[in-house]
Amino acid sequence: PSQPSQPPRGAAPGASHGYAKVRDIGQGSYGKATLVQDQEGKLYVMKTIDMSSMDSKQRRDAINEVRVLSCLKHPYIVSYRESFSENKTLAIVMDYADGGDLYQRIRGTRKANQSLSERTILRWFTEAALALKYMHDKHVLHRDLKSQNLFLTATDRLRVGDFGISKVLESTAAFARTAIGTPYYLSPEICQEKPYSFGSDIWALGCCAYEMAALRVPFDAQNIQALVQKITRGPMPQLPSQYSQELKQLCGDLLHREQTQRPTATDIIQRRYVQEEIRRMLSEERAKAAPQSG
Repeated sequence: PSQPSQPPRGAAPGASHGYAKVRDIGQGSYGKATLVQDQEGKLYVMKTIDMSSMDSKQRRDAINEVRVLSCLKHPYIVSYRESFSENKTLAIVMDYADGGDLYQRIRGTRKANQSLSERTILRWFTEAALALKYMHDKHVLHRDLKSQNLFLTATDRLRVGDFGISKVLESTAAFARTAIGTPYYLSPEICQEKPYSFGSDIWALGCCAYEMAALRVPFDAQNIQALVQKITRGPMPQLPSQYSQELKQLCGDLLHREQTQRPTATDIIQRRYVQEEIRRMLSEERAKAAPQSG
């Protein structure tokens, strides 16, 4: 049967672009996430953002912002495949990471009364830091780094996802409503209503590193006022004693309250502790690429 050129009202967004819905994945601060399949059977995640409350300039800004994000290509980033708008809905199609996210992995580890090995933490941290350096070098801020946005592949490679989405959403009514959740990764400067900066991403990366080791977020409270108080003035939480001095130092430096004192993504990558991990990653890649003897 021939395809109708315009999707019928109520059709899943993306039907006219050759994507079939597999199942709903969830509702995020941006809108809805759906697992979809293309005509070859390859799986992707489609995020849809309601643009009905935006004026035409805001709509154009959102579409342009997504176009910028689609240009980012890096081994440790969830790639944006394409985007299109349909019926005042902006749809973004991105790679599907089939190993869940870091938040789920941390929660499972805690429930099983286990811990993540330092080698695993350092590997995932290094992958995230390399992705962040790439983004920052291109003057793109993530703006919403958290363990739910660090995705894992089936082979446990980390991929940073959902970067820049909050910028796309600044003008949507939905974002104003959902930005009220408990923001555990808020940096001290954001608590003080200063603008978001590269340093704020670094703080959030520090929170994720801490969370991998301690299996909980560094700052937690019953309400936003108490949380802001802890983030800006509370004692700095300590990592469990089983982890090395280097990892403790790294977390401490990233969680420096004064953003000018935090290392940049480039500084992080140049640390000996991280450089050694990058060398291990490179030698593993080389071993994989080498022809198998025998």
